[in-house]
Amino acid sequence: MDLNNYIASIENYPQEGITFRDISPLMADGKAYSYAVREIVQYAADKDIDMIVGPEARGFIVGCPVAYALGIGFAPVRKPGKLPREVISANYEKEYGLDTLTMHADAIKPGQRVLIVDDLLATGGTVKATIEMIEKLGGVVAGCAFLVELDGLNGRKAIEGYDTKVLMNFPG
Repeated sequence: MDLNNYIASIENYPQEGITFRDISPLMADGKAYSYAVREIVQYAADKDIDMIVGPEARGFIVGCPVAYALGIGFAPVRKPGKLPREVISANYEKEYGLDTLTMHADAIKPGQRVLIVDDLLATGGTVKATIEMIEKLGGVVAGCAFLVELDGLNGRKAIEGYDTKVLMNFPG
């Protein structure tokens, strides 16, 4: 299945010069959404994954069905002030600004094998901050999976050394 047909490109969003890659059409099509989730589940199948971690908000949309299919837990990564218990945090740079991410301080147990799942790999800032928090908690990042990678934004460089699965590539 050619998933590229299910990604909408919105020019100059969220700011001038950015082309936003919208996964909403993919999610709206049950066959395409299911196919994408199955592809990530298949990637994860031989990695002995204990936990899926997904950055907000679209990482939830992709990561939760993967966790469900694998019969394992899901830990959210959120912006500050969104998680109710003790958190750890990491700062990062994204393609259009600076930000901070948090996760519960007890989300990952030492030695747990984690798959990070998100919709998009751009500069790699979000996933790099997520990796930093997982490793701070003693987790092992067994892989990273994305629906879309924006070529030319050097996201892979930010996560060099980590096994990565991407379903689609678009110009950055």
